[in-house]
Amino acid sequence: MKKHPAVKIPVYIYNFKTCNPKMCTAIRVLKFKKAEPISIGKIHSKLIVLTPFAEFALSPADLDLAKKNGVVGVDCSWNNIKGGSKALEKGTGRALPFLIAANPNNYGVPSKLSTLEALAAALFILGAKEQCLAILSLVGWGKEFYKINRTYLESYSKSSNSSEIIETQRKIMNKLYPE
Repeated sequence: MKKHPAVKIPVYIYNFKTCNPKMCTAIRVLKFKKAEPISIGKIHSKLIVLTPFAEFALSPADLDLAKKNGVVGVDCSWNNIKGGSKALEKGTGRALPFLIAANPNNYGVPSKLSTLEALAAALFILGAKEQCLAILSLVGWGKEFYKINRTYLESYSKSSNSSEIIETQRKIMNKLYPE
């Protein structure tokens, strides 16, 4: 049986430098060369920018665009998310679906992911699972993020488009938070 080559997606980080450099996951991802830095002026319309303000959810339908152009994680403080809007409004914006943070600052908080977690989740959803796990391996709590979210990530990665991602997210949230 012929083995399919692993999906490889260019990863970029725009760093606002608003967090403690010793705890910054974006700096760690850059340091270990799992992403390249990008300036705001280089973020063009064909780059997928991960943003909570996007109209559409990231889905496997974005794979071709991601492979060709890349995915951008914008590193800015959740306390000043509006401050990052210049970068968050550029490119092709995509929101991540419901996931649970495992980073020490927001452990257990829904959707308050670090840049490292967001990039890893995006890569998994797009089918670049090896790349996802390589990024998660950069922090001690990376395995915990994967453990907490594995079922969700696998469900999202089987969706075909943004609408299916939203439907999957709705089902997950209805199970977790029944009315």
